[in-house]
Amino acid sequence: MFDPATKTCTAFAGERFLLSAPLSEVALAVKRSPDEVGAVLVFDDTTGRPIDLDLRGSDEEVLERLSQPPKAYPGRYRPKTEVAPGPTESEEIRSLAPRGRPKLGVVAREVTLLPRQWDWLTNQPGGASATLRRLVDEARKTASPRQQRQAAQEAAYQFMQAIAGDLPGYEEATRALFADDRTSLEQQIATWPEDIRTYALRLAFGAGENQSA
Repeated sequence: MFDPATKTCTAFAGERFLLSAPLSEVALAVKRSPDEVGAVLVFDDTTGRPIDLDLRGSDEEVLERLSQPPKAYPGRYRPKTEVAPGPTESEEIRSLAPRGRPKLGVVAREVTLLPRQWDWLTNQPGGASATLRRLVDEARKTASPRQQRQAAQEAAYQFMQAIAGDLPGYEEATRALFADDRTSLEQQIATWPEDIRTYALRLAFGAGENQSA
């Protein structure tokens, strides 16, 4: 689930960069792209993962689908966030299943905690949901440089795997990426299409690698 108003992503038509913008803008731009553009892949600028867009119907219908939380289907894994107890914990675990339709950008998913953890959360100002959001935001802001590098490497890897797996030097490039060897990575991808090369480096090393149409 993405917040279409704030979640930024980047679209490629084959090997060619199309645009980087909030997801809602990219979705509508892809929807209106002429047939000669061909197949378009859209990537999450945070994770580097492809985003599957359902572009059927009107613009309003497309945006409405983007704002919906993911649906659980029979036989599929349902995402669950857990505050894991130690292996000797035996207290009963409760789950919270939010009711009603979430506001735009708010994802309803199951969270499992121990009773004492629920007690602490519900006694915090703003309640459990507000406290969890605040804790997550604080953790993201205080991520260590090592965690930030690992996240950047993983994002670049996801993008490269999706779009460059058949390009020359791919295996060597991924090894250089995870070795945090920028010089070697740039050498291995030097023959790749410029737009792919630029975006991969942007994901791996930050916004210093600017992408333009």
